[in-house]
Order: sequence, then structure tokens, then C-alpha cells
Amino acid sequence: MLRLEGVTVRFGERAVLDAVDLDVADHETVCVLGPSGSGKSTLLRVVAGLQPAAAGRVLLGGRDQSGVPPHRRGVGLMFQDHQLFPQRDVVGNVAFGLRVRGAGRAESERRVAELLDLVGLPGAQKRAVGALSGGEQQRVALARALAPQPRLLMLDEPLGQLDRGLRERLVVELRGLFGRLGTTVLAVTHDQGEAFALADRVVVMRDGRIAQAGTPLEVWRRPASEFVARFLGFDNVVPATVTGERAETVWGVLPVPEGTEPGECAVLVRPAGVRLVGAADGLPCEVVARTFRGDHVVVRLRPADGPELEATCPLGGAPGVGDRVGAAFVVDEVVVLP
Repeated sequence: MLRLEGVTVRFGERAVLDAVDLDVADHETVCVLGPSGSGKSTLLRVVAGLQPAAAGRVLLGGRDQSGVPPHRRGVGLMFQDHQLFPQRDVVGNVAFGLRVRGAGRAESERRVAELLDLVGLPGAQKRAVGALSGGEQQRVALARALAPQPRLLMLDEPLGQLDRGLRERLVVELRGLFGRLGTTVLAVTHDQGEAFALADRVVVMRDGRIAQAGTPLEVWRRPASEFVARFLGFDNVVPATVTGERAETVWGVLPVPEGTEPGECAVLVRPAGVRLVGAADGLPCEVVARTFRGDHVVVRLRPADGPELEATCPLGGAPGVGDRVGAAFVVDEVVVLP
């Protein structure tokens, strides 16, 4: 459906996108994830034809889009702030793209009613945009983007302005909706939870380049670099020297997966792989913080040497701040980072 080949965008001397290659298949949902300034939104604007590329090609359905204006690309773009028309009611917003494409009144009314049912706002045609909640405005913006039946739907931080509970509910609804419609989706977000819940494939960007791409499970289980690991929220990363199935670190000897290449590297230990034992049976640490996370507790440990590390514990057995414990490491949760 979509192919980017060596796409580069420069603002002055700075490459905002630096020779980006990316494919999005028919009916696939791809989420581009990264910190502010990594090039996520610029990538969407290039695909939509709103930002010219200094080099490279954008192909939609195999056709080079060079010189094709935005309104002829057949893509829908939903912005973070929704950009609804405040002077129009709901039906006026949703039907806008249909009227631009010359749809008749009866067809527009049928399509608007169908879409409002689909996004969970049946009968809302005559409601004023200003009277809608943030979640309702998000649904109207989505219906407007879907109305012309774009071959590619692009979402720019689609849930960024909503509270956490509403975001979590809507992301499940969106995934189901896109599956039922067979929509091809390219979305950008800085929220990893949103991306991992919505996407078939996740692309992590850094400084205008793709740092890693893969299924949510692949990226989560095997971050490709220290940057990706830390961006995903994993702080248990230290330099290491691997020999055989062990790694020498400032935290002592850590087990590493069988077949790990020897030499200098960094290792990540996911918090679930830090097991609390008696102070004499592991790396001696002091508990310096504990955070309730709903179904578990995260404790922050301070060893005598090296950086602090995090461990997850069941609700019932978590130690208190100031307790002395030992940290042991589970090999299945140790990732060697290049």
C-alpha cells in the first residue's frame, strides 16, 4: 500500500528525516513511535503531500506520488487537535470530505449516519461541535477522516489530548474498528502503550531515522539498542563483557542467553527478571522507593556499586523502603544489546 524509499527532509542543515525506508502493507496498522523531534509527524506530512522531500520517493499502491497534490493522493489525515470546523455541526464536519468529492446529499446522509454509528455516536448529526467532550470530538474527527474511504488513514497523536482511561478504552475500539473495515493505518504517537495496543507493527524513530521496526512483541522482548530499551522505559541497562554464558557487569556476574557473542556490549534486565532474595544470597541492595502499579509493586534498589535498578514484586510480598534485600537475575529476562 505504502512504500517510502530513502525519504529525506531537511530544515536548513538539519535532516528531520534521514533516508527513511518504510513499507506498510494492505490492511496493516503501523504505529511510528519516538520522542519529540524524532521526525514522526514530518513523516506523515510527507506521505500526505503537505511537506516536500529533499530526496527519496513516496509510493502509494506502487505509484510514485511526486507532483501529486494532497487532495488527489486518496489518504486521510487526522491531526492531534482534531481541527474540527467549530461553525459546523457534527454532520457538517463529517460530510465535508464527501461534499468536496461531489457526493450527493442522499449518499452523504447515509454515509454520515453509518460512520457515526460505527464510531459510537449514533444520532449525533445535529449536535454542535463545541458541546462535545474531548472523546466525542475525537470520534467525530475519525468519522470525518474515514468518510471519503481513504486507501490510507494517517493519525497524528490521535488520542494525545484525552485522559488515560478514555485513551485506553478508545484504543481498543479503534483496533477493532480498523479490523472490521480493513483499513490501512499509519499512526504516530509518543505513547508506547498506545502504540503497542493499536499496532500490528511498531516503528521506533530516533533523530529522523528508524531505530527498530517489528511486531510489538518483538520490539518489547528484544530492543535493538540501548536507546530503544530506555525509550520503552527500561532503566536496568549497564555495560558488560560477555564470556560464554555470563556477563561481567558492575552488578556482578549476570547470566546471558545461550549463543550470545562474546565481547563488549550492554545488557538489559527487565524488572520482571530481577528476583528479590535474601541480602546474602544475591547482589546486596537497599530499597529506596516503591510504586504501586495496580496488580504489582515496582521497587527501586540501590546497590553499593553501579546504578540503581528496578524490580517487580507481587502485591503481598513487596519489601518496604529502607529494607535490605538481595537481587538475583533471571536469564530469560536478560537482553544483550548491540
